[in-house]
Amino acid sequence: MTPEVTFIGTATTVLRLGGFTLLTDPNFLHRGQRAYLGKGLWSKRSTDPALTIPELPALDAVVLSHLHGDHFDRVARRGLDRALPIVTTPQAERKLRRWGFRAAKGLPTWRSHELRRGDGTLRLTALPGQHGPGVLDRLLPDVMGTLVDLEHAGERRFRLYVTGDTLRRPQLAQIPERFPDIDAMLIHLGGTKVAGILLTMDARQGAEVVELIRPRLTVPIHYDDYPVFRSPLRHFVEEARRRGFVRQVRTIHRGETVPLTP
Repeated sequence: MTPEVTFIGTATTVLRLGGFTLLTDPNFLHRGQRAYLGKGLWSKRSTDPALTIPELPALDAVVLSHLHGDHFDRVARRGLDRALPIVTTPQAERKLRRWGFRAAKGLPTWRSHELRRGDGTLRLTALPGQHGPGVLDRLLPDVMGTLVDLEHAGERRFRLYVTGDTLRRPQLAQIPERFPDIDAMLIHLGGTKVAGILLTMDARQGAEVVELIRPRLTVPIHYDDYPVFRSPLRHFVEEARRRGFVRQVRTIHRGETVPLTP
């Protein structure tokens, strides 16, 4: 089975990898509803999700990059099965468990959690990320990227990097050193700005991360769902064209399913 992704909106996707199905960063608010971003800040959603929670396929786990209202919202908190494993940061695990999600698993950076089915293994490894610049990062939730390795009978078949809401920071250079040969990358873009401060990668930073990681395929997500997203998808595509890797970029629209192979 070819690895594939269905884009629901924001950073919410359904990943089908071998016999495993993952949900990422569940944001099911509808257009006009507000997401709480912390510190008294709200942002009103501009789009509708492509699926609702009852329409999701059977899931093996949720991968949650961080606990922000546009990545794990009140709809997800009410509607998701509380026995579902949620692989996330240790900080988010503590709050999720208080909310009744007893299978939440917090991973320190570089630690892994495995899902198994028959001869198949899906290994989820927490990767470094930084949501805000400098000391301002301390005011934001901890964030992680996730490396997803699909193995069959001990042989790796596919490797995916989901960036999470990170900026382009020096610690990301450790990722290709430790984990070369990344087949595909889901990159969180949008150039989120609050009070003029950049909190997620814009087109330039995103292009720099593509050149750093060198995946065979890049699929941009998290780019137009909230007014705080200031860097549209077309800017990233233009930057990819200018730098010469646009053929390795596959854009995806809400509701669309695309393969994660070049």
